[in-house]
Amino acid sequence: MENRVVLITGGAGGIGAAAAHLFAEKGASVVVADYVEEAGKTAVETLPEVADGHLFVQVDVSDSSSVKAMVEKVVEHFGKIDVLINNAGITRDAMLRKMTEEDWHRVINVNLNGVYYCTREVAPLMIEEGSGVIINTSSVVGVHGNIGQTNYAATKSAVIGMTKTWAKELGPKGIRVNAVAPGFINTNMVATVPEKVIGQLVEKVPLRRLGKAEDVGKAYVYLASDDASYINGTVLEVTGGLTL
Repeated sequence: MENRVVLITGGAGGIGAAAAHLFAEKGASVVVADYVEEAGKTAVETLPEVADGHLFVQVDVSDSSSVKAMVEKVVEHFGKIDVLINNAGITRDAMLRKMTEEDWHRVINVNLNGVYYCTREVAPLMIEEGSGVIINTSSVVGVHGNIGQTNYAATKSAVIGMTKTWAKELGPKGIRVNAVAPGFINTNMVATVPEKVIGQLVEKVPLRRLGKAEDVGKAYVYLASDDASYINGTVLEVTGGLTL
């Protein structure tokens, strides 16, 4: 990953922060893009040093103008973007009959529109270079559905569809596009789940544990590396065997 610029949305915490560390350890310059400024700046300060340094950019991925400004800032600073990881995502869970339109649209705007906006801005840069890697974060929920997550499941299923479409469109341009579908990962997103429910989830996983943020981060690193140079349009589940 030396001399490569890796842009990670939602990079200030959870899976994004873990991935940022892993890429930096491999020698990449990491752009931590996040809505929360203080957390983002702190995340960058803790990254292992590399020759060309790292960068924090505040962004609202649900706002196309904010995304455009982010990409312009990264290009101004580094001159390129080699890897885009569309990691930013939120949940607003509720059963179908109780889900508000506000919660529906907010999740769609961040988890789906955000992926579209970021990829739309970065893809032309990669096409010009004749190379690049795009990794989209889906979810096991996007593959198999989940009670109380109509909005989240819809976005994560759609991300898979976009991944396969872009793999076909951008592959001839030298750009690989893949998705990672995490299972239940021990991050803030599951921190509010009752302990009893967590125990029930763990019982369904053959490995008998929740995933770690690093487990997903390592999948990102692999798919971004030259070792995965013939992997395009795939969805890599990181679930501990949850769906077997």
